[in-house]
Amino acid sequence: MKPRVALYPGTFDPLTNGHLDIIGRAVKLYDKLVIGVARNQDKGPLFGLDERVEMARELAESVAGDTVIEVRPFQGLLMHFAMEVGAGSIIRGLRAVSDFEYEFQMVAMNQRLNADIETVFLMADPRHQAIASRLVKEIARLGGDIDAFVPPLVKHRLLEKFAR
Repeated sequence: MKPRVALYPGTFDPLTNGHLDIIGRAVKLYDKLVIGVARNQDKGPLFGLDERVEMARELAESVAGDTVIEVRPFQGLLMHFAMEVGAGSIIRGLRAVSDFEYEFQMVAMNQRLNADIETVFLMADPRHQAIASRLVKEIARLGGDIDAFVPPLVKHRLLEKFAR
């Protein structure tokens, strides 16, 4: 039987408790989960690509269970990367209706590029629905408490960044 492989793409700048929740739930559905860390310089990430990949690798281990997790950087078209890693599904987390509107358009375009790869939406746990990486960075930059939004490793790295 062919292993079920899924791709969870994102910028992960930084990886939040919401992202970890989606990863933890996705590993229950697939034999292998590839976490694709997007280069995406257009977003002006706070953390470099290598830092984001390293944090994702370290944090994903805590929720992997029996599922193989591979963390890989990528750039370019998501569907090309999905085919490269052998993914039959793309995992997307949804927090609000506004996420759905954007994701709905992406699914339509991705289906036109490769109808064999399905997009699977996982609703964010209600405790994590308000978490957004850009808001976490802003709260940390302004000296607010981010304990409820990110794992300790990420908190430490964010505080280091803003102490400079």
